[in-house]
Amino acid sequence: VECFQHVKPGKGGAFVRATLKGVRSGKTVDRTFRAGENVDQAILTRRQLQYLYREGEQLVFMDTEHFEQTYVSREAIGDAVLWFVEGDTIELVFHESEVVGVNLPASVDLEVTETEPGIQGDRVSGATKPATLETGAVVQVPLFINPGESVKVDTRTGEYSSRA
Repeated sequence: VECFQHVKPGKGGAFVRATLKGVRSGKTVDRTFRAGENVDQAILTRRQLQYLYREGEQLVFMDTEHFEQTYVSREAIGDAVLWFVEGDTIELVFHESEVVGVNLPASVDLEVTETEPGIQGDRVSGATKPATLETGAVVQVPLFINPGESVKVDTRTGEYSSRA
């Protein structure tokens, strides 16, 4: 349930308007339920797993408690793969045994692998340039950022926040 609203009209019985989100597809749908109507709820579990490596289109994670390896398709992770590197601990959201989502921290520190070098005295306020990070993500950074430096990136927007 994304959000809901209980409605009690002057005439007739009460009902609930709800916006539901599918755990597999991620699509949202608006539904109206009459009082007393039952709905099956998807049970989601969250587990902290360490990202090990990529094998083709599969990402390999390890449970640090039991040392079990879990293979997750890149499609299930989506663009979240741009914000973590090998060795990071990531919270995956499971429905039964299937990964349906990823909970990332609000910001991550990543190294800049490629960008134009900063030029001495080039300090135009607000000017940016593209930079490729160690994960392959491309973000706009200020002109003074050089290759090899670490930057803090907001995972919700994909924007540069500050030097790390």
